[in-house]
Amino acid sequence: MKKIELLAPAGDLERLKVVLLYGADAVYVGGVKLSLRANATNFTKEELKEGCTFAHNLNKKVYLTTNIVFHDSDRIGMEEYIKEAIDCGVDAFIVSDIYLANYIIENYKHVEVHISTQESITNTESAKFYQELGAKRIVLARELSKEEIKEISSIPNLETEVFIHGAMCTCFSGRCALSNYVTNRDANRGGCAQVCRFAFDYNNNDKFSLATKDLNMAYYIKDLIEIGVSSLKVEGRMRSLYYLATVIGSYRFIIDSIYNNTLTEEKLKEYQQRLDRVANRDTTSQYFAHEADDTDQYYTGRQEVSNQEYLGLIIGYDDATKSIILKERNYFKVGDLVEIFTPSGEIYPYKIETILTEDNEVIDVARHPEEILKLPFKRRLIPYSMIRLIKKG
Repeated sequence: MKKIELLAPAGDLERLKVVLLYGADAVYVGGVKLSLRANATNFTKEELKEGCTFAHNLNKKVYLTTNIVFHDSDRIGMEEYIKEAIDCGVDAFIVSDIYLANYIIENYKHVEVHISTQESITNTESAKFYQELGAKRIVLARELSKEEIKEISSIPNLETEVFIHGAMCTCFSGRCALSNYVTNRDANRGGCAQVCRFAFDYNNNDKFSLATKDLNMAYYIKDLIEIGVSSLKVEGRMRSLYYLATVIGSYRFIIDSIYNNTLTEEKLKEYQQRLDRVANRDTTSQYFAHEADDTDQYYTGRQEVSNQEYLGLIIGYDDATKSIILKERNYFKVGDLVEIFTPSGEIYPYKIETILTEDNEVIDVARHPEEILKLPFKRRLIPYSMIRLIKKG
């Protein structure tokens, strides 16, 4: 049986490298055209080529999102853009428009087409239609139950992809007009203003919102494997390096432990807590286990607290002082209990007893984000290792 794919987002080249190193099997990115994340950095031709080379050297894949609502004006330069992306090495296109999907299928049979969740595929007949067109994979609508996912995933020779973590749309898989109506930014053309998360005044300045809680499927990964899903997708091309490293690393551990038959309830709870801590919104399983209701939604009293546990990115090692070199992200001080964690899964508990500046001056408190600091540590660590706070000293 083919092992299920873990698919990660990347808004830029550095995020691409991080998610692949932390365990993703494939990554989806946006280019300079036709992508629904206009506010992400997105990839130039040169960056896309470098990203594909990096991924392929790890025997991993890159999927390019071309999933906007397609207008005639988008045809200008489209053919050259698709060919350019293929020449860069992309393995598949994530497409929402039937014309664009058919164009790629007809002209580039060696490249896969995956039908975007923007098509809101919620039934077997729609899935079969795109399969007959030549699509290799269907990215299912996020509003499906376990039974519905199982039914569509049972279609022979058709891959299904399911979202397992991240933000949810208030409307069906992004088919939303709120952003356009309120801010004149088109959610279906890459400009979503997330109006559903606005706090609206009502009843003497009380606040009301329409926002859904985030998706978290950590407890249901085994179910998704057993019902035949091909790919597990994490949302978040604009998320931080720390968020992506934590989420992808956690799901990598969960998936591998299921296949190795070593996942315990205790370990699952530990990684669930880790996933909860890295987020700034509540999470639920949304539609998978029950029809979504008021427990899956924010209405009033919603708070989003910025996560301060990410302390820094390790960028090197100083042989002279036998110290790891890090770029500070958040405040920390002598006495704090932290964890150092790596892309390959090692976790080192660590108590901060000495902090050195770049010039080897001893300080008690790290106060300045982006400052280069050193912490004594006997082991040289691989690139993109990070430090998170466990307990303040």
